[in-house]
Amino acid sequence: MLSEESSEDSNISPTELSDEILLHILSYIPSTDLILNVRRACRKLETLCLDKSLIQHVLLRKEYQASDDHVKQLLKQIGGAIQVLDMSSCYWLSGQTIDHVTRCRNLVKLSLSGCNLTSIRLSKILSNLQHLRSLAIDVYPGFDASKLSSECKATLSSVLELKQTLFTPSYGVVPCCTSLEKLLLYFEIFDRTREGDLMSGQLMVGESNVPHYQNLRLFYARLAPGYVNQEVVRLYLAVLSDRTPENLHAFLISVPTSLAETGATKNLLDCMARNVSLDALQLPKSWINGSSLLQYMKFSKPFYFSFSRCTLSGSQLIQRVINGGKDLKSLVSLNLSGCIYCLSSDSLFRKADDDIDSSILETLVTSCPKLKHLNLSGAHHHSSESTGKHLCQLLSSLRHLRSLSLSVCAVADPSGSVDRLPSQTMANAVPCGFGKKVRIGVQPYPRNTSEQDNMKFSVFWCFLGNGLFLESLELLGSNFSSAMPRNEPAIRNSLPPCSRSQQVGDAELAAIGQLAFIRSLTLAQLPGVMTGSGLISIGLKCQQLQMLSLANLGMMGKVVYMSALCEMLKHCKQLKDFRLEQPYFTANGQFFQALSQCCSLQRLCIISRSGTFQPDAVMTFMAGCHKVVVCHMFTNDTLTACKSLQQSLIRSFQAHRPALNVVIFPLLHEGLTDVIRDVPIMHLDEITLFKSRVAEEPPNLWW
Repeated sequence: MLSEESSEDSNISPTELSDEILLHILSYIPSTDLILNVRRACRKLETLCLDKSLIQHVLLRKEYQASDDHVKQLLKQIGGAIQVLDMSSCYWLSGQTIDHVTRCRNLVKLSLSGCNLTSIRLSKILSNLQHLRSLAIDVYPGFDASKLSSECKATLSSVLELKQTLFTPSYGVVPCCTSLEKLLLYFEIFDRTREGDLMSGQLMVGESNVPHYQNLRLFYARLAPGYVNQEVVRLYLAVLSDRTPENLHAFLISVPTSLAETGATKNLLDCMARNVSLDALQLPKSWINGSSLLQYMKFSKPFYFSFSRCTLSGSQLIQRVINGGKDLKSLVSLNLSGCIYCLSSDSLFRKADDDIDSSILETLVTSCPKLKHLNLSGAHHHSSESTGKHLCQLLSSLRHLRSLSLSVCAVADPSGSVDRLPSQTMANAVPCGFGKKVRIGVQPYPRNTSEQDNMKFSVFWCFLGNGLFLESLELLGSNFSSAMPRNEPAIRNSLPPCSRSQQVGDAELAAIGQLAFIRSLTLAQLPGVMTGSGLISIGLKCQQLQMLSLANLGMMGKVVYMSALCEMLKHCKQLKDFRLEQPYFTANGQFFQALSQCCSLQRLCIISRSGTFQPDAVMTFMAGCHKVVVCHMFTNDTLTACKSLQQSLIRSFQAHRPALNVVIFPLLHEGLTDVIRDVPIMHLDEITLFKSRVAEEPPNLWW
């Protein structure tokens, strides 16, 4: 029986907590709720909700329930106190709501990427922000810099950091930003207009349009596929080639394919090699492959390298990048995705699926002991059975790892002699003896000590159980390519998986359950999955999981893990984003009933060649899951069925979900490209399109 004293303690009101504790709790509440609702609860909360620590930094990004009226009231009440305002990707807010940013006269940082912004609206907003030093905007067709007022240009002249997303060939506001130290450029220009006309990559070049780079410390450019994006980025780079900024420390260009070198770019690289010392580098693969460029580049305490898809050999990696194995304690993030020869001493005589030289990886992890983000996906990094240590054993020494991307075949035991778990066969999926019944094909985790011991013989199991604090893990088939296109038709055929990846199945999935702090998990092209029983172990044990992406698990002609997936989803209470790409998948009532138990779910994307959906099940799911604002489904259903369901969802839920974005469309339809271009770039980039995200960009690239 509880004592009177303990009973009184259990009835303490939250408002009786110290101000410090309450402020910490309040910091997790969305700004609109904090100011418009919580603040009204009592006098103490009214005072605390207006504390500077809570209202100087306002984050509206992904506050999907924030309506136009909510944001207008918020900016009206605390606009004068806000110093940092992030409204990026608030695509659902009207232009009239964006106009209320003029109330925030003390802004130092402002992000309006993805918002409804015109030249005149931008000019009006910036004319009132004399203290602004950091700005993020989009440049749409029709943008006209001549409409910017003199007050707006005065503000831009003091901006030190600019992030600019281009949807049309333009310099945007870069020529007005004469003090830039940090420039981020995202090129999202389509090669053709909606009417089918070819887009020109030429810009009107005049003295007033030339960007000012003399103070630049960081230059970053990320290109979507398309030749126009390449033409426009060359115009931005041409200015850099004339005079390389002396204080340039980070130079990064991310291109999905190749970007041909020109005389201007060669001159730029020569100037950089002579005059600057970099701490972050990423170049198009065609600029590095077969060249001695890296031999002459100078680095000073580098924190980020990306050599994605380059034909960089292991000897080049050791000698030119980490300087003969010298200590690189400063390196935090390394992207070697698609570098098929980077763990081989010589690329000339090696086949892509030959065993790795473990001494190269050992030198790498020894030289870079503080790596937090490492990407080794997109290549057959096979460990040798007879010589050297296994890749997973070597990676175990990286005690600071927080995100990791590996090819599926890289984690397989080289001998293939480790006994597969009984749970991976259909015959043993049913428990022996007396006990409660379970569905055939589903076993949550090993039921006895011998099964657990068998599992622990795997090098992958030992690696994940070695005290790692991974927050993000990707296991990607080395031959995997998504059926979801970017700016081209859907891919109808896929390459077969690596034969060694057949050894990676349900036991390895169960091993992931050891990662108690994991928040993001991506699994793609695992043909060895038999029942999906390991998924249940992940659902039960990984309670912090917020993003889950599954693609092409098990046999391609049949979805073998449906029951296990449904069981897993019942335990994923923190899951916000779920992406599923699987041929022949039927999005039926059983699936959506399980998914509806993911009470935090916000975004859903299903991609399935030859797959179907049940409209009633989708409608019931959306009606019960009030937080879901993104529903993307690309299947084999007819255009009529897709349009009917999409219209029904929008008509039923748009009024109460201001950020609702619904796209239901046949995957192989010729009009898919035009549909994709209307998806908000945030959703397209983060959930609709498949890509490896580990070490994709330098850490803390933007705010």
